[in-house]
Amino acid sequence: MIIEVKNLSKKFGDREVVKHISFNVERGEIFAFLGPNGAGKTTTIKMLTTLLPKTDGEIKLNNFDPEDNPDEVRKSFGIVFQDPSLDTDLTTYENMEIHAVLYGMKKEVYRPRIEELLKLVELHDRRGDYVKNFSGGMKRRLEIARGLLHHPKVLFLDEPTLGLDPQTRNLLWNYIRDLNQKENITVFLTTHYMNEAEKMANRIAIIDHGVIVDIGTSEELMSRTGTDSLEAAFLKLTGHAVREEEGENEFRNMAKMWTGKR
Repeated sequence: MIIEVKNLSKKFGDREVVKHISFNVERGEIFAFLGPNGAGKTTTIKMLTTLLPKTDGEIKLNNFDPEDNPDEVRKSFGIVFQDPSLDTDLTTYENMEIHAVLYGMKKEVYRPRIEELLKLVELHDRRGDYVKNFSGGMKRRLEIARGLLHHPKVLFLDEPTLGLDPQTRNLLWNYIRDLNQKENITVFLTTHYMNEAEKMANRIAIIDHGVIVDIGTSEELMSRTGTDSLEAAFLKLTGHAVREEEGENEFRNMAKMWTGKR
């Protein structure tokens, strides 16, 4: 297993937003983590990637605990955030090079790796161009290349195709599938596009109100819910009510902690 989660929970004050969840992800698997807004997806990913301490339970990523061995865990994963994280005043190559330096990579290692990845995502001929002039799809391709620079075991993708046109989304998923197959990289993704999860993921976990309500292949989820699409299965498991954004819930919970209000 590349990711092992046992009885994981997270509280903000007296509010439990992740409630004793357990799941495993196999090495080389494409694993989708789906849920409505506010379900606990982002909180879980933050705990997996050392950005947030857990309240209870166990996490192992590449056999390391994120709290006991945060540096080893960070070396083990790459991440593409939902919000853009590139420095748009730098060139393509400079964005890659800064990432390599932050990870302590030597020049003789990162220079050929940058060349390889920029060719892979078809940005090699734009390596000297400023990122501020790139389209959304080009920026996403660069973020994926940057996330793979240090040879991670796991690539976290948080809504990687949000706001992109269908052609660009399809192109990006083709890159990701190719990388998964060629380098055996485990992919842990979140998306609100059900067809992406159904098409890409080996298995899917659905979380709602901080609890994993089901986990399995898309076919298994549809079979157990008596539906004919992943979207229908998702709605049957989580309901039709509109939810708050998870970030808003986290902000309110943390504000209560800071002000001492319950």
